[in-house]
Amino acid sequence: MSDDFELDTDDLSRRMDGAMANLRTEFASLRTGRASASMLEPVMVDAYGSMTPINQVGTVNVPEPRMVTINVWDKGLVGKVEKAIRESGLGINPQLNGTIIMLPIPELNEERRRELGKVAGGYAENARVSVRNVRRDGMDQIKKAKNDGMSEDDQKLWEAEVQEMTDAYIKKVDEALETKQEEIMQI
Repeated sequence: MSDDFELDTDDLSRRMDGAMANLRTEFASLRTGRASASMLEPVMVDAYGSMTPINQVGTVNVPEPRMVTINVWDKGLVGKVEKAIRESGLGINPQLNGTIIMLPIPELNEERRRELGKVAGGYAENARVSVRNVRRDGMDQIKKAKNDGMSEDDQKLWEAEVQEMTDAYIKKVDEALETKQEEIMQI
């Protein structure tokens, strides 16, 4: 490979890892019929004048497979936490017990499971697009180096390395999607 051109594969890998991390976060927010503390991560509460994640105003626990509890530290925020959950679109109906909010997780019907599978597929496609955009940036750097005098052999070697990295990340996205869809379809 050319001594004067060095593609920053660590940067490309870091950016592709970022796409995977984003995909995992989006997948965690999908309700699968099984209780999970991470399903509340996108829910923000208006606490003390700013939007705050639920886990910063109370303790989130999963005592049973279909139950999430939130022990709100400040009694004055219980109503705001309850309201934030109701308005979150998660389809969960909070039940109050003092400063503890109980969230029974209902079973998902077949239609809702299929919808969630499609949403997961959309998240995976967005991740694939992000990975391909990083690939395109790498290929553009290689083309620029080729125009600046890189040999054709070196160009092909670098392009093969970027393509191999891209294929590996696309495979990771596909595997994560398959796992999530299996989880969603479990009864």
